[in-house]
This record gives sequence, C-alpha cells and structure tokens, in this order.
Amino acid sequence: MARKETAADAANAGRLKQIALTYKMTRKADPRIGLVLAAVGIVTFGVFLAIGFLIGHPIYLGILGFLLAFLATAIVFGRRAERAAFGQMEGQPGAAAAVLDNIGRGWTTTPAVAMNRSQDVVHRAVGRAGIVLVAEGNPNRVKSLLAAEKKKMARIVADVPVHDIVVGTGEGQVELKKLRTTMLKLPRVLTGGQVTATNDRLRALGDLMSNMPLPKGPLPKGMRMPRGGRMR
Repeated sequence: MARKETAADAANAGRLKQIALTYKMTRKADPRIGLVLAAVGIVTFGVFLAIGFLIGHPIYLGILGFLLAFLATAIVFGRRAERAAFGQMEGQPGAAAAVLDNIGRGWTTTPAVAMNRSQDVVHRAVGRAGIVLVAEGNPNRVKSLLAAEKKKMARIVADVPVHDIVVGTGEGQVELKKLRTTMLKLPRVLTGGQVTATNDRLRALGDLMSNMPLPKGPLPKGMRMPRGGRMR
C-alpha cells in the first residue's frame, strides 16, 4: 500500500512539474496568459454563482461553477500553450511532422517521404479524407517535390483523392498553427477499410525516414542530406 501511495505521489508531482514548465514556456510567448486564465476562471465562476443566487441555489450553482471554471481554464490554457509551442516551431524544418504526429486518431503519418538538399520536405498523412501531402520549405522548390510524389503514388493509389498543403505564412499557404484544423476540415470520403488498404499499398513505396538516421521532430538547422540518401 505504501509503495502504491509513493508511486501515486511521484506521478502527481511529475504532472504538476510538467504543468509548471508548460506554463513558463507559454508565458514567454504569451505574457498575458496569467491574466487571461484568471479572467476565464473568475467570469465563469461568477456567472454560475450569480445564477445560483437568482434561482435560490447559490451553493449548488457555486460548486458547479467552480468545476466548470476549472475546466474552462484548463481548455484555454491548453489551446494557448499549443499556440505558443507552434510559434516556437514555426520555420523549423520538420515542424509540420511534429504537428502531424499529434493530429489524432484515424490518421497515419509518414514523415519525410521526399526531401532535397535544401531541407525542403514533404510528409504524407492518410485518413478518411484520403492522402494529404504536407510540404514545408521554399514554395517554388516544394512544387517539384509534390509533383514527383503525386506521380509516384498515381501508379498505386490512383483511385484515392490526394490533397497537398504547403506550410507557411505566404499566400496560398497554411500556417503551422492551423495545419491540424485545416486537415480535420477536409471532407471524409473513404471508409475505414479503404484507409487501411491505402496504407498497405503506400507502405511499399517506403520513405526517407526508414533509410536514413534522421532525428524525430524538427530537424536541426544546417543539417544536410548525405550523398547516399534518396532525394528528389
């Protein structure tokens, strides 16, 4: 029993430490985070407490308001922390792959299916919307990478819709912080079985990540493809 309690205490301490670190990181990019969270919590609790007095049940509504205020604060904190993290990753090679890895259930992501020596890279995600090719790098150079990848896939999955997204802040591009939302808004046209079949067929194509020792997440700046690596 004592060991279980010790393990639970250690886990709780670890979570609190993680929350504190996340808050500090977020505050650097979003100095007003403390005021925003306080306002959300106070307003939510105050509204429910006021309703409680109006209907004659301040205690019940106060408790409910406290719980909902905590929930609302947690949701707002999570979203702003995510936005701050995206802001720090913006412009780093491979940042889109980190977002795709956390897009949610129903999607299978294959990072770096195409890359050149200038660190322009294309990632592939497969889900109910079909195949999504996500490119990051110079807008002019990634066009050839996307075209080559589409041509290669056309021999195997010609019957599956293919979408392409270029991550960036320019015209016609999608900001990193909006990448997940943009992909989730794509119309769902495939069944679960079709998604599985598509993944099986695409697996035969392989990817750069399986053929070279690249680190996960954003790639270090200045990194170059080895001469023996596959490139487009």
